[in-house]
Amino acid sequence: MSTENSGSSIQIQNVSKIFGNTSKEALDAIKNKLVTKQEALEKYNSVIGVSDVSFDINPGEIFCVMGLSGSGKSTLVRHINRLLEPTMGKILIDGQDVMALEKQDLQDFRNKKIGMVFQNFALMPHRSVIDNIAMPLEIRGINKNNRYGKANEILNIVELQGWGNKYAHELSGGMQQRVGLARALAADPEILLMDEPFSALDPLIRRQLQKEFIKLSKQLKKTTVFITHDLDEAVKVGHRIAIMRDGMVIQVGTPEEIVMNPEDDYVADFVKGISRLEVVKAKSIMKSIGEFTNDNGEIPSDAVRMNENDDLSSLIEHSVSSNKPIVICNKKGNELGVVTQKDLLVSIVEGQDE
Repeated sequence: MSTENSGSSIQIQNVSKIFGNTSKEALDAIKNKLVTKQEALEKYNSVIGVSDVSFDINPGEIFCVMGLSGSGKSTLVRHINRLLEPTMGKILIDGQDVMALEKQDLQDFRNKKIGMVFQNFALMPHRSVIDNIAMPLEIRGINKNNRYGKANEILNIVELQGWGNKYAHELSGGMQQRVGLARALAADPEILLMDEPFSALDPLIRRQLQKEFIKLSKQLKKTTVFITHDLDEAVKVGHRIAIMRDGMVIQVGTPEEIVMNPEDDYVADFVKGISRLEVVKAKSIMKSIGEFTNDNGEIPSDAVRMNENDDLSSLIEHSVSSNKPIVICNKKGNELGVVTQKDLLVSIVEGQDE
């Protein structure tokens, strides 16, 4: 069983997935980027699902992979638990080479290490809620009392107390997705794979579950790969985002980095409709502190002080109430820079004009 040392929870290394013709000629052309996705299909009858993707995911991080339909995001996530085998490349989880696992080791790995939440809930209709949640523990051979005990604990965490004896058809869509999440959590996996988990839900229920998931993530600190086609969702949920197009990763960064510094026109088109108010941080728009000192070279004592990670919405609220420049400080209270009302206005207008 191959392992490598790394500080990352998940390492995706030059992963490609080609469907159809995988002859040496076709793979060489695709690997060396001699053909586009359309040309690969026309010339070689090869469909590029994922193309030379590499990134690391940190322990406890919510890493969003987003893109339009056909971008390769769902294909990519299915390589992490080897539901799909990569044509080329390597995947390491906690230093372990997933591709090197034999059949039984792979089954154990999936059952103990990884939980998956699907878009369509994927509940067993003939099983009650409690039996759906307990299913991974049943597969693991845990006795009925212990697995029910654990399942009931998870029911409380996802706020479905009292629903354990119901069946899927008796639950709303949002409740069914909570059961799907509870089932993934029951085995206490280190990693969660979530493939557009909320996209089938009504907007109000979707926003509610996003908030609940963020709260739950802070509590459980699971390393999570979250697939979505919705940038608003990715910005709200993710610590970092990878944007995919035609099987390739175009940009990886924090929501703020992607909104403030899009890599190309494709990413810029994605972010131009996003509200900057809760994404842009003070540290990204502050100016030199020296321009705003008084005659004695000091910051006015009555100046408003805010944290470098406070968002644009908070800055605007304080600026309106104080009508003074805002001094930006780090966690230790050290003064880093200043934000004026003009800086706030420019940041908002630039976001609208992109």
